[in-house]
Amino acid sequence: MKQDIEKNQEFSLDPTWKRKALFSGTLIGATVGLIGAYLLIQQTEKVGNQPNLSVKEGVKLGALVFGLLRQVALLGN
Repeated sequence: MKQDIEKNQEFSLDPTWKRKALFSGTLIGATVGLIGAYLLIQQTEKVGNQPNLSVKEGVKLGALVFGLLRQVALLGN
């Protein structure tokens, strides 16, 4: 019980931690997305045609992103 109170006090000491976490997450996500798009563009320019992502590839990519987000959510535990 005492540990729970101490943990709650730690979060209440810095009320801006949520804003900092959201801002950092946004910057990291945007940077990773930009790098991913850049790599896709580079790869398609080497091949010489436009990217043709199938539904199967989209589902695989979505599952990978979901797995990554699940791992990030587990970091807080």
